[in-house]
Amino acid sequence: MSSVPQATSLRRAPVQRRSAERLTRILDACADLLDEVGYDGLSTRAVAERAGVPIGSVYRFFGNKRQMADALAQRNLERYSERVTERLKGARRGDWRAAMDAVLDEYLAMKQTAPGFSLVDFGNQIPVGARHAEPNHRVADRLTDLLSDYLVREPDDDLRRTFLIAVETADTLVQLAFRVDPEGDPKVIDEARELLRAYLARTLD
Repeated sequence: MSSVPQATSLRRAPVQRRSAERLTRILDACADLLDEVGYDGLSTRAVAERAGVPIGSVYRFFGNKRQMADALAQRNLERYSERVTERLKGARRGDWRAAMDAVLDEYLAMKQTAPGFSLVDFGNQIPVGARHAEPNHRVADRLTDLLSDYLVREPDDDLRRTFLIAVETADTLVQLAFRVDPEGDPKVIDEARELLRAYLARTLD
């Protein structure tokens, strides 16, 4: 599983294995501290101390905590993509319902178990509480590229728009589920799943 985010989020991309391992420790420490102290309480110095690295090692990769959280969000998206891909290895090609379940279930699993994920997920909540359009566009584009071959569909604008609407809808309803219940209200999640199936059936059946 990849543990290094895309180089575009970093001041300097790791070249050697030791450098990549240090970056992984920094992001792991960032994720743990987000759960413990929140985004406002996060600092580059605290991350360095938790990761067991000099503060200069943090600044080698990141100029501030916002860049660090952005990199964590990118890593989350990479890991999420890998989980969805692995989940679909045993599924029947073309089965969009299995694909939708994988997409939703793996997101819920990361939201419930991945350190720091509830605060930054794929970038939607930086700063905390803000929900911007760009990360959902990024997720929809990634899912289009990831699933088009599996679904035997062209990754065209129509499919991207369909996935974007589905992602925006799922995002809103999952946030509602976790506002109702910190563990994710199962009834709201079931309703979200049914709504998504009804919407996607119009295009994918």
